[in-house]
Amino acid sequence: MPSLYIHIPFCLSKCPYCSFISYAGLNGLHQRYVDALLREAEELCRSHPVAPLSTLFLGGGTPTILSGEALAEIITACTGFFGLDHDAEISIEANPRTIDAKKLSLLRASGVNRLSIGVQSFQDQELRLLGRPHDAEDAAHALCLARNEGFTNISLDLMYGLPGQTPGSWRNTLERALSLEPSHLSLYELTIEQGTSYFQQQEQGLLQLPDDEAIADMDLITATLCREAGLAHYEISNYARPGFECRHNVNYWQNGPYLALGAGAVGCMDGCRQQKINDPLRYCEHIESGQSVIMEEECLEPAASFRETVVMGLRMLCGVSRENLQSRYGLDVAGYYEETLVHLIDQGMLELTTRHLRLTARGRMFANQVMAELV
Repeated sequence: MPSLYIHIPFCLSKCPYCSFISYAGLNGLHQRYVDALLREAEELCRSHPVAPLSTLFLGGGTPTILSGEALAEIITACTGFFGLDHDAEISIEANPRTIDAKKLSLLRASGVNRLSIGVQSFQDQELRLLGRPHDAEDAAHALCLARNEGFTNISLDLMYGLPGQTPGSWRNTLERALSLEPSHLSLYELTIEQGTSYFQQQEQGLLQLPDDEAIADMDLITATLCREAGLAHYEISNYARPGFECRHNVNYWQNGPYLALGAGAVGCMDGCRQQKINDPLRYCEHIESGQSVIMEEECLEPAASFRETVVMGLRMLCGVSRENLQSRYGLDVAGYYEETLVHLIDQGMLELTTRHLRLTARGRMFANQVMAELV
């Protein structure tokens, strides 16, 4: 059963590290965009009659910048068009400053059962440097509000490797997050992306980032505290209590099929990946005039799709199933990669068993380099 991703490309403000397709200051476009989304959803349902969805994910941007009524309208319409599996996971990303009890109540009533709150840090100074519109108390209050409205599956997004951050301040952030007892944590090391404000500051020598030794200390703190709190490390950047892994993202990492709606959204069905027009105004105009909103399309050859499935699957700590690869592609990793695989195993980067190929603990430290050799 496929998944559906819905992109809401609006934000309160553009963070200096953000390279995602998101825009601030377009409040006047919100309802027009919702109307366009619903028209695209109806057309997509007609062109891709699929089995009921196993997961639905509203991401951004900041989806909760929209009104609760608009979000409920989107979710209700899409569940009506596509149908939902009886235990479907319905997730939405949220900024602490864009949710209140009323909005959370509307989301719960529309079927949302997983909330992902973008906190990034519990240090107010770090939040200011990140350009976040909330403070640490806003973040803690948002989680309490969500619990009061009946949400039991709550994830927090945090970032480390921030300008001026120390292992001590990271420990403080992580301890505060864990004290709130979330069911899931997404912990991302800051990467400086071209086109962002941080990239320009780095080029000018104005960005002071932690060194490799400090990052290694932060990784050790993460592993220790999450293990002590009962959160299992199941993907390179993600930790969860048993049964609370993000099923929508697991489908991505397993290179499964997924539909997509909205400006800049990317979907992949039957081995073909499509990306929609990035600009939300142009997206609305194309939908309203009956034009295609597909900006790019790529259909991978089986061997290329095999390599992509291996590389994406290695993000999971359980690794990639050799049986599933054989069933899906008629290929086995040992025979396909030959000497490259032997070399990486000898270096202690990969472990090959009769059932799985997975990164070792050492391999996870150099994951990008390992995956580059397997692409």
